[in-house]
Amino acid sequence: MTAGESSGSVVRRILLGSQLRRLREARGITREAAGYSIRASESKISRMELGRVSFKSRDVEDLLTLYGVTDEKERGALLSLAKEANLTGWWHSYSDVLPGWFQTYIGLEGAASLIRVYEVQFINGLLQTEAYAHAVVERGMKAAAGKAAGRSRSGRAVRVSQADVDRRVALRLERQKLLVSERAPVFQCVLDEAALRRPYGDREVMRGQIQHLIDISERPNVTLQVMPFTFGGHAGESGAFTMLSFPESDLSDVVYLEQLTGALYLDKREEVAQYERVMAELQGDCPNPADSRDLLRGLLQLT
Repeated sequence: MTAGESSGSVVRRILLGSQLRRLREARGITREAAGYSIRASESKISRMELGRVSFKSRDVEDLLTLYGVTDEKERGALLSLAKEANLTGWWHSYSDVLPGWFQTYIGLEGAASLIRVYEVQFINGLLQTEAYAHAVVERGMKAAAGKAAGRSRSGRAVRVSQADVDRRVALRLERQKLLVSERAPVFQCVLDEAALRRPYGDREVMRGQIQHLIDISERPNVTLQVMPFTFGGHAGESGAFTMLSFPESDLSDVVYLEQLTGALYLDKREEVAQYERVMAELQGDCPNPADSRDLLRGLLQLT
C-alpha cells in the first residue's frame, strides 16, 4: 500500500461519513434512531459521520436501507467507499508512540493538496532536521513525564525511553517524505522569528536546522516566510495553526489546532474563513520568500 492510498483512506472515511449524514438528515432520522438500527449509540453515529471511526459493511448496509437507498449502483458505490475507507495507514505501525487523536491528522496531512501553517514555538514538524526533531521530541517527552510524576502519589520520576524518542523522530521523518514525493502538496509556512531563535539542541543543531530551512525553501512546492520581531504585533495572535485543503471538491478545508491532550478540527465555513484571512494577512505582512531566506542567512551567521 502506498502512502497516498493509506492517507486517502482517511479522506474517504470523512467523505462517506458526510454522505451518510446527508442521507440521514434528508430522511429526517435522528442519530439516536440511526444508532438503534445498527445496535449502536447516538455517539457512534456521530463519530461515523465525522469520519473518526472505521466502518463495518453490515452497518453501512443497514443504514442505507434505513435511509431508503435502494438503487444497487448507489449502494455499491457507497459500500465500495466504506471498504476503501478501512485501509490501514502506514502510520499505524507507530501506534505505540502515536496519540490516537494525531492519527487522523497524519491521514489528512498526507491527503492534502495544500498545507498552510503558522508556527511560533518551534520549526514545523515537516521542516525539522533529524537532530532538531530529536531535541524537540525529547524535551516534550521529558516535560510530559515530569507532569506525570507530579501527579503520581509516589512522586517518583518517570523515565523517558530513548527507544520511544527514536520512534517518534522516525515517524516525523517518515511524514517529511510527503514534501519530496511525486504528489507533493503545496506547502506554505510562516515562521515567527521566535521559533528560529529559541534553541533546541546545541549550536550545531540550530545551525543545521536553519541551513535546512534555507535549502528546502528553494523547492518549488515550498513557500517559507519569516515574521520578524521588527514587525511588532501581527495577525497570528491566537497562536499556531495548520490549514489543510484537499483536491476532492466535496471535502471542506480543515483547520487543525493542537492542544496538550488532544486536537480540534474546525471545518465550518465561517471558522475556516477567519483563519484564511489571518493566514493571508500574515503572508502579506511578512518579508517575501527571497527576503526571508536572507533573514535566515543572517541568523545563520549569528548562530
